[in-house]
Order: sequence, then structure tokens, then C-alpha cells
Amino acid sequence: MAITYTWSVVNMERNTADGGVTVVHWRCDGVDGETTAGAYGTTSHTPDPSAAGFIAFDALTEANVLEWVWAGVVRADIEQAIADKINAVLNPTSTAGVPW
Repeated sequence: MAITYTWSVVNMERNTADGGVTVVHWRCDGVDGETTAGAYGTTSHTPDPSAAGFIAFDALTEANVLEWVWAGVVRADIEQAIADKINAVLNPTSTAGVPW
């Protein structure tokens, strides 16, 4: 089965004066059948309300913010780490127990 990845924004920290987002808390979850694994992280941002591309906090969408996250992390590396975790569960290289 193929792993399905879901990225989400969990929380954001912002300046109260201008609503500029300074920190994004994100999560990526991978699912392969009934096996799941995930990663959590943050990205830091320096908002500039005078910039042409500035988006007011109330107008942000999760898609906008995920674009910022993906600009600050190596998406493929995070998804590969999740795939490695899932693979380790599905194909263990060691186990514990007694033979009786």
C-alpha cells in the first residue's frame, strides 16, 4: 500500500499589533493501511505588513500557511522520515519475547 501524507497547521503565533504570523506549528501524518506515524515541528517567520504579498491574519488560509511551512522545511525529508517509521513497524528487524 502507498503512504498517504496529510499536512496541517496546528497553531500559529502572531504579533498583536499587526497580526503578522511569527511562528507556525505544523504536523504531518502518514498512513499506510492501519499503520500511522507523524512528525511535528515549527517554522519561524518575519512578517512585513508593508510587503506586497502580506496577508492579513483573518484572510489567511491553511493552504497559504502550508506554503510558508514548505518554504522553510524539506518536505521530502520529513515525509521520508515518516515512511521510515512506518516501514520499521511493518517490517521489524528485531523482536522480543520468550519461546514458551
